[in-house]
Amino acid sequence: MNGISINGPKIYFTIPIFGGIQVTQTLVTSFVVTLILCVSGVLLGRGLKKRPGKRQVLTEKAVTVITDMVKEAMGAHNAHWAPLIATIFLSSLLGTFLGMTGVLKSSTADISTTMTWALMVSAICWYQAIKNNGFLSWLKGFTEPIAIMTPMNIVSEIAQPVSLAFRHFGNIAGGGVITTLLYAALSAASVGILKLIGSSSVAIIAALLVAGVLLVLLSRPKNGGKRKLLPWLAGLACIALGSLGAINWLWDLTGRAWPKVSTGVYAVIFAACLIVLIFALAQVIRNKTAARKLLGWILLAVSALVLILVSDGPLGVPVLTLGLPAVLSLYFDVFSGVIQAFVFSLLTMIYISGNCPPPAEAAKPEK
Repeated sequence: MNGISINGPKIYFTIPIFGGIQVTQTLVTSFVVTLILCVSGVLLGRGLKKRPGKRQVLTEKAVTVITDMVKEAMGAHNAHWAPLIATIFLSSLLGTFLGMTGVLKSSTADISTTMTWALMVSAICWYQAIKNNGFLSWLKGFTEPIAIMTPMNIVSEIAQPVSLAFRHFGNIAGGGVITTLLYAALSAASVGILKLIGSSSVAIIAALLVAGVLLVLLSRPKNGGKRKLLPWLAGLACIALGSLGAINWLWDLTGRAWPKVSTGVYAVIFAACLIVLIFALAQVIRNKTAARKLLGWILLAVSALVLILVSDGPLGVPVLTLGLPAVLSLYFDVFSGVIQAFVFSLLTMIYISGNCPPPAEAAKPEK
C-alpha cells in the first residue's frame, strides 16, 4: 500500500512579480467560484420583465429569502448588507462543492481563504464602529467596563477573526483528512483479507464459494414469500471474497503479467465499470425474468473482471472501499459544507449588526 499523503494545496506555478505570487489550487478554485458567481449574476439579472418567467421568479424568490433573513438577523436598517452575506454564503458553498469534482481543491479547506473572509468581516466591523462612534470612542470601548479589562478586550477582538476562520476551515479540512485515513485503512484491510484468503489454501477458497452458494440458495423465498435478505447478502459476500481469492491464488500461481494502463485511463474505466456494476445489480435484484437476471450476472462478472485486469491484480481493487467516498463526501462536503456556510454567514451578520445599531440609537449623544 502506498503511503498516505495529506498535503496543502498544490502550487501550479509562480508569477515572478512582487517577490513571486504562487498560483495554487485554492487560488484557481476561488477564481472559478468568482467566475461562476459573476456569470450567474449577469445571466440571472438581465432581461427582467414585468411579467416574470420561471427564471426571474426563482431569482426574485432567492433574493427575497436572503433579504428577509438579513432583515431578521440584523434589522431592517441593515438590509443593504444582503449582497455581502449572499456572496459569502455562495462563495463558501461553491468553494466546498467544487472540491467534490476531484479536479479542483476545496477553497474552504485552505486556511488562507477563510482567514481572508474573517479579516474582511473584522475590518468591516471596526470601520462601522469607528464611523458610528468615532475613533476615540472605539478605542475607549477596549477599556470598558473597567480599565483592567483592556488586555482581555484586545485578545477578544483578535480571537474573533481567528475563531471565525478556524471553525470553517477545521470542519471542511478535517472531513477530508478523516475520509483519507478511513479510505487508506479500508484499502489495507481489503488487501490483507484477499492476501490471507489467496495464500491460505484452495480449501478455504472452495469453502467460501460453497458457503456462498448455499446461503444464496437458503435465502430463496418459499411459497411466494420474500427473500431472506441477510443470508442472501452474506452469500454474495462469501462468493465475492472466494472469487477474488481464487483469482489472487491463480495470479500468484501463474505469475502472468497483465497489461497496465495509466492512472487517467484507469479512472475512466473504473467509473464506467462502477456504473455497469450498479446497473447489473439492479437487473439481478429487481427483474424477475430469467433472461434479465442472466444479463445482470454476466454484466456483473464482466465489469468485475475488467476492473481486475486493468489494475494490479485483485489486490489493486480495494473492494472494502467501494461506496465509502460517496457516503463520506455526502456528509463532509454536502451537509457539512452547507452548515458551515450558513454558520459563517450567520456569525458575520451578528458581528456586523453589533456595530451597526439602528439610526435612532446611533444618533444618541454620549452622556
